[in-house]
Formats: sequence, C-alpha cells, structure tokens
Amino acid sequence: PLSTYVTKTRYLFELKEDDDACKKAQQTGAFYLFHGLAPLLQTSAHQYLAPRHSPLELERLLGKFGQDAQRIEDSVLIGCSEQQETWFALDLGLDSSFSISASLHKPEMETELKGSFIELRKALFQLNARDASMLSTAQALLRWHDAHQFCSRSGQATKKNVAGSKRVCPSNNIIYYPQMAPVVITLVSDGTRCLLARQSSFPKGMYSALAGFCDIGESVEETIRREVAEEVGLEVESLQYCASQHWPFPSGSLMIACHATVKPGQTEIQVNLRELETAAWFSHDEVATALKRKGSYTQQQNGTFPFWLPPKLAISHQLIKEWVEKQTCSSLPA
Repeated sequence: PLSTYVTKTRYLFELKEDDDACKKAQQTGAFYLFHGLAPLLQTSAHQYLAPRHSPLELERLLGKFGQDAQRIEDSVLIGCSEQQETWFALDLGLDSSFSISASLHKPEMETELKGSFIELRKALFQLNARDASMLSTAQALLRWHDAHQFCSRSGQATKKNVAGSKRVCPSNNIIYYPQMAPVVITLVSDGTRCLLARQSSFPKGMYSALAGFCDIGESVEETIRREVAEEVGLEVESLQYCASQHWPFPSGSLMIACHATVKPGQTEIQVNLRELETAAWFSHDEVATALKRKGSYTQQQNGTFPFWLPPKLAISHQLIKEWVEKQTCSSLPA
C-alpha cells in the first residue's frame, strides 16, 4: 500500500496533467480568494485567518456581482488535504478570461465576505504556518499567470491548463512553467561572532543575514562566495547548507540558507553601500538576547531603535537561531 504522502502527491500530479480530473475536483474543492494579489483575511484573536469558500458559495458571490460562474476556471490549484480535498486560489481583481469588466469592486466584496483583502507582506507574520505557506504559494502562482499571458516567441496569448501548472502557446505549442528565482541567504561567522546587515528598506532596527540572487551559470557555493565578497568585502573559507524556503517576495523565490565562515584574521568589514545600509559583527549574547525579544519595536529615548531580528516564519530567523544554539552547545563544559 502507498503512504498517504505518496497518494496525495500522485493525486496532485494527476490534477495537473488531466484537465477533466481537475475540473471535477473544482466542483468539490475549496477556494482562497484574492483581490489584486491581496488575500482575503479575517481577524481572530490578534491573528489573521484565511477563510475558504465552497464552489456553491463562490458561484453565489459571483452571481451577486454580475459575474459568470465560468470565472472559477481562472483559479489555480495550490494543494490538497490528505483526504484529497482540493484547494484552489482565485483572484477577483485581476483581468479575467471570462469578463470584460474583470475587477470586482473591492469594498462591496469585503462587506459581503466579512473580511478584508490585505497585502500579504503586511499580514504574513500574523498568519499561522499553514495559511502562510498556502497563501504564499497562491500569490506567487497567481502573479506568475498574470505576468505571463503572452508567448515570448510568437506574441500570441497563452492559455493556462485548468490546474494552472503551465501555460501553452496555441500557435507553436511552447509550454511555459511557473518559475522561482534561486536566492542564497548566508549567515557569516568568524567562529565566535556572526555578521548581520540591514538594507535601508528594512524596518528600523532590524538586522538579518546576507542575501542575494544567483547569477546565471553559478552554483550555490559560487553565489555565496560572490555575495559575501560583494556586500561586505570578506572571503568565505567554508560553508554548510542549512535549509530552504519558498519566499513570495518580490515575485517568488527559493531561499537557500547556509552557514559560512571567513578566513581567520580577515574579518574587517568593508560595506558595499550600493547593496547595504550597514553591517556589523554581533556576539553570541547580543544575538541570543535579540532572539528573545517580542512585540513591537519603538524608537528609544536616545533616538535609536533596539536591535532585533526577522520573525520566526522567515528562514533567516531559523538560520540565526541555529547558530546561537550551536554556539551555546560548544561553550558548555564537556
């Protein structure tokens, strides 16, 4: 007998390859709703929840706002439960294949749906892990379809399959698949300290690990060495893979997290101000204290902001926490 995971995975594969099977799944599935790539969210106990809607509820909603139920075919498949309940995402604020006046009026819809369409970047860290992952996947896929409606070779309009796992040009049969950009995120250490940096776009006081996109032709290792050299003027001696994470910003990236150490005696930072606002070495105690901080971070009386780190959902937090734990273990008596 196949495991639950294998059964679920093969079912999703079938839906991506078989339009009829996917249309059938849409009739019993559940839908996450978006408007202009902002997910519909409801507030509950200082946290956002992402409601799901049945096909019947969605048809009633579309009918109330003068839309044809065929618009459901604009949705994209984003997953399923172990019991094979399928989950789809539908954006009611993007151009539709089935309506001239595609964008439904947002305020009226929010009133009808008893929620708000909130920018994902603002809401991501107030979602539970499951909803955050599901909405990140959905937004990245919806964004990709909105940006790839025409064939780059023929200029003809492309057509998505029912699941939204690909688009095809009818004039030359070129198949386009959704893509993610690989990004390395690297925590640099000199043995007892770690290097953290901030960009001007970061919230005040927040520092994180170094990050950058992979260039064409580069391996992950080559990207890490180049990024560290470019951004802080240091040479990596060794590196170790940590984990990876899909990240929906700016348009869907695969974050590849690694630890790196620099050559002994070569730790003087030379910040590339085109890339970073500042960078500095931090001790184990400084970082461990920052990891324990909770709540909002306001300006202090001296005009500065407390040093803090990315929230738990970000892979940079995991990378930094792992470094602190390793340092703590190595400092314990044998």
